[in-house]
Amino acid sequence: MLDDADVRLDAHRHGIVLMRPLLRAAALAALGGAAFLGPWPLAVVGAALLALAAALAVASVLRWDRTHVVLTSDSLLVVHGVLRREAASVPLGRVGAVELEQSLPGRLLGYGTIVAGDLEITCIPAPREFLRMLNRALTGL
Repeated sequence: MLDDADVRLDAHRHGIVLMRPLLRAAALAALGGAAFLGPWPLAVVGAALLALAAALAVASVLRWDRTHVVLTSDSLLVVHGVLRREAASVPLGRVGAVELEQSLPGRLLGYGTIVAGDLEITCIPAPREFLRMLNRALTGL
């Protein structure tokens, strides 16, 4: 997929994408921990909830770790997947206007959304630097 292209950037999405799934896992773990301390039938449910919370947390981190935003000399890609790798890409020659969108939390925490052609990539870390690199790659065409 990236055989003859010059990779200029290979980055993970911002860690903020882990907030929601890890909060869900923590809530399940709290319920499971409380149930685990109860009498026998309830303790089994608590153990199952604790195991489910751990599985959700591990799956979320693994999904984040296996998702990369890649800028090459030819295209912009989002590569994702654990068991089956998939990529969404846009050739740099087809990218017109590039937009940066940042909410207030995004500005405070250092993430944003980049829209380049048909590709919208959310939770990009240091989005202004990313935008500069993308614009340099576009002007180098």
